[in-house]
Amino acid sequence: MNHQIELSGVNKYYGAYHALRNIDLKIKKGSFVALVGPSGCGKSTLLRSLAGLESISAGDLVIGGERMNNVPPRKRDLAMVFQSYALYPHMTVEENLTYSLRIRGVKKVEAKKAAEEVAATTGLSNLLHRYPRELSGGQRQRVAMSRAIIRNPKAFLFDEPLSNLDAALRVHMRKEIRSLHDRLGATSVYVTHDQIEAMTMADHVVVMRQGVIEQQGAPLELYDRPTNKFVAGFIGSPAMNFIPATSDVDGQSLVLDLGSPQVVKLGRPVPEVDQLIVGLRPEHLRIVPDHEAMLRLPVGVVESTGSTTYISSATSPEINVVVGERQNLTHGQMIGLSFDPKNLHLFDQETEKRL
Repeated sequence: MNHQIELSGVNKYYGAYHALRNIDLKIKKGSFVALVGPSGCGKSTLLRSLAGLESISAGDLVIGGERMNNVPPRKRDLAMVFQSYALYPHMTVEENLTYSLRIRGVKKVEAKKAAEEVAATTGLSNLLHRYPRELSGGQRQRVAMSRAIIRNPKAFLFDEPLSNLDAALRVHMRKEIRSLHDRLGATSVYVTHDQIEAMTMADHVVVMRQGVIEQQGAPLELYDRPTNKFVAGFIGSPAMNFIPATSDVDGQSLVLDLGSPQVVKLGRPVPEVDQLIVGLRPEHLRIVPDHEAMLRLPVGVVESTGSTTYISSATSPEINVVVGERQNLTHGQMIGLSFDPKNLHLFDQETEKRL
């Protein structure tokens, strides 16, 4: 059996509110799946439904080949890691780790050995006798993860586990969680609102909005071929530029509306749709001499981080450009931009679907 978790036609209602709508999702054994989307999109509800903390209103949930719709949380053999760590403050790290084993009747000596083994894997060996209040945020998160690992569950469920940590520690913990997942050969389902986290950690990304799965697939698949404007704008950082456009009379060019019309030759037929939206990623735009330019724009704001320069145009809509070289640009200066037409995305302005 290849799939560890399967959801078919899953719906969840809170009274009249439809929180999950016809969710179909198959999670392979050993895979790392990220559920991502804006606040209120249903990703945490979906995770809690897997855990049994929420009951599903319709559809089927199968874990390890068994239907789990009405099985209580403790019998689902899943381990959840929360953003709040949820550690017992009056217990040491070791006691926190062994708690689930002790209530299952595992002997004290065996539980202690298991705790020591897990602590060695997660770098907690020197902290076993400390209390949660004596640990940093990153260490507490490691204890929460270790407590999940010690149970050897069918799958790990992560609910925004890094959102309480500072930026540098988040990057470090991202790598740590992913390498731990690989070492354990575990199945992980990870909820985050941070698409960078989802893209860098997961094998399979599920983008949600308003209780619906908008698109799912490998991270780069979503980046290269977003199914609609919402996914295109959500995946990628900085976000994709969107420009209203129409087809030119020759049927091979686009007229982009950037306050004033600018014609871009595509060299291929433009879909016959009245109103289009052109999508261009900031990193796919290049600054070029005027005679090579496909677009000409006035510079608005220039921000440099040393290795990268971020440029925003003084147009409506604003166009963002990311380049690797340092740029000596001033506000209001006209610059020429070029891009590879194959990196241009087209959406129907009415339906917002990819064309």
